[in-house]
Amino acid sequence: MPPVIPVRPPRLRSVPLAVITGALLLAGCGSDSDGRAELSVRAAYIPQPVSDTMAAGFLTIVNEGGAKDELTSVTSTAAGSVTLHETVGSSMEEVASLDVPAHGQLVFKSGGNHLMFEKLKSKPVLGEKVTVRLHFAASDPVEVEIPVESATYNPQTGH
Repeated sequence: MPPVIPVRPPRLRSVPLAVITGALLLAGCGSDSDGRAELSVRAAYIPQPVSDTMAAGFLTIVNEGGAKDELTSVTSTAAGSVTLHETVGSSMEEVASLDVPAHGQLVFKSGGNHLMFEKLKSKPVLGEKVTVRLHFAASDPVEVEIPVESATYNPQTGH
């Protein structure tokens, strides 16, 4: 009779939890926002314009995602056109687009970036809301109802 050789079960190796967690994050099982922009709008307002044909608009576009995007245009049924402007030094210039950084924000404020509503179809009055659609290079459009505030409105957000 041949000798009996004991059979041992295979040895299990322990893998540190940090290694497993890191591998899952690299495989995309972490935050799914890392590869795209996550856009929202805050602190939007239009000061009641003094002109019958033009108005300015201010807001903050917040991007909580891991990819930057670009605001390429704004449309509104309230105006013939809405253009993007930035202020550099003491001059205002129209621009074709503005960056919305990853994990950052694009701020439109008095004396800085702002929207210009041109060829108004009717003069916005205090208490009304003006609907705009923000168009981006990569993200779906975002529709926002912007309240019309007094001409001297000073938001608590500082813009």
